[in-house]
Amino acid sequence: MSTILIIEDDHSIRTAMADLLTGMGYDIITAADGDSGLELALARSYHLLLLDLILPGKSGFEILKALKAQKPGQAVIILSAMGQENDRIKGLQLGADDYCVKPFSIKELLARIDAVLRRSHERHGTNLTIGEYCLDESSSSLSNGQNTIPLGEKEFALLNYLHQNRDRYVSKSEFLQKLWNVRSELTDSRTVEMHVANLRKKLPTGLKIATKRGHGYRIQL
Repeated sequence: MSTILIIEDDHSIRTAMADLLTGMGYDIITAADGDSGLELALARSYHLLLLDLILPGKSGFEILKALKAQKPGQAVIILSAMGQENDRIKGLQLGADDYCVKPFSIKELLARIDAVLRRSHERHGTNLTIGEYCLDESSSSLSNGQNTIPLGEKEFALLNYLHQNRDRYVSKSEFLQKLWNVRSELTDSRTVEMHVANLRKKLPTGLKIATKRGHGYRIQL
């Protein structure tokens, strides 16, 4: 069963999530502040991080930035308050895979955890060729033998899905349904836009993602 790290300073929320997920069969690690959370995030092995943004000590943003520098493929779901839209966008730009807005329902939390973990597990063990580049699932990276570009979990999934559907444009709603496991009307479409923007910044010159208004995205070799 998967291991989940929870970094959340609110005792009631942290305890409730830990009890719920333990009851679902997950192995749980918890931290109540940013300093101990960062230490655990970098030192321990786990499948998913549930990360609060506002923490005593190191902030969630500091943890996320340090984590992605050392473990670019690590799956992360941000936990944020209702009014922190800009913070959620910043978190996605830093490499988070999804977010849950507090207060969230148990069903929503479990659905998002299941979707992120499923994509992460499906990703391991296969190398795909995109032009002259190799999309390596085991290391979550894009390489041409000379240069290696680390990719986040959702960036990898986006590039992989675009390549699998390279003969057509993929809409935002399809991405949300296939990669986030949610209906488009329930999630801000900027979630897709932020991840595509991050991916574009990392792609080498020979790979591009085209946008067609009203149709979506398509990879160009």
